[in-house]
Amino acid sequence: MANVQLLCDALPNIPWQERPADQTLPLWRYTENPIIARNPLPGVARIFNSAVVPYEGAFIGVFRGEQTNGVPFIYLGHSQDGIHWTFDKDKIQFVDENGQPFMPIYAYDPRLVKVEDTYYIIWCQDAYGAAIGMAKTTDFKTFTRIENPFLPFNRNAVLFPRKVNGKFMLLSRPSDSGHTPFGDIYISESPDMEYWGHHRHVMGKKNSNWWENVKIGGGAAPIETSEGWLLFYHGVTGTCNGLVYSIGGAILDKDEPSRVLHRCNTFLLTPEEWYEERGFVPNVCFPCATLQDSETGRIAVYYGCADSYVGLAFTTADEVVSYILAHDETDESDREVGRR
Repeated sequence: MANVQLLCDALPNIPWQERPADQTLPLWRYTENPIIARNPLPGVARIFNSAVVPYEGAFIGVFRGEQTNGVPFIYLGHSQDGIHWTFDKDKIQFVDENGQPFMPIYAYDPRLVKVEDTYYIIWCQDAYGAAIGMAKTTDFKTFTRIENPFLPFNRNAVLFPRKVNGKFMLLSRPSDSGHTPFGDIYISESPDMEYWGHHRHVMGKKNSNWWENVKIGGGAAPIETSEGWLLFYHGVTGTCNGLVYSIGGAILDKDEPSRVLHRCNTFLLTPEEWYEERGFVPNVCFPCATLQDSETGRIAVYYGCADSYVGLAFTTADEVVSYILAHDETDESDREVGRR
């Protein structure tokens, strides 16, 4: 397949590196990875599993900062090129709708998505159990928390970058109080970012695919293309030495995104480099954000590495969609609307 269109804005300053000649997978790593190393600022041991967006001709992001006391929180980062980052020394200060301090006990694995004129941060936090937290900003100076969308236990919330059929759309992964044994991705809709319903199953772990046979979860915000919503997600398998997190790809129906049109039966990227295999939690590639340019079809993928670093990988819309279609393995559960 050629000429897959990215239905987004142009981003002429997207970070980019050409594909190596010997590359066989549709994603290739930035040769200078990791782009964020350990001990990035005082009191923070590691930054990983973080998200970025274009902002005022440069880039801004929300970053999971694992503090030296072991408590994760979210820090704001700034970059001119999307590769070299500086960070505010203090964690993001959240407030309630009256402007009063309203800080979560902890916060990790943030996503950052612009919908219309508002930027939404979505993360995992404690709400008497692991749950999804949310905040909004228009200027990256005031961060106002909004109501949690779901009861515990839930993780890996990913907001779509535009409304679908007039509704906000959110991917999530319900779980129990353990380490997410349910392992399937669901989608929910809301008229106002406060009340959520019409929950639908999107796709589940696949026992036939070794790299995602334990659980899966949403990754970067879906990218709208001429072929549907392109989703980079994470798939997890178990080994005698622990879990392994890889990056997978799927294409969802544009108007009914609970339906999976195509799903790749093999990973797009799996831990192979030292910074992915060796770290606080070994063998992790965890996608959280993408940048994309409609003019060239280029896509830059930001992913957490071994719970210790941030990595950057590249692809194009043509290459990744063609690869997903060539390795398509959807089943009846994927293709149905997800309502039973």
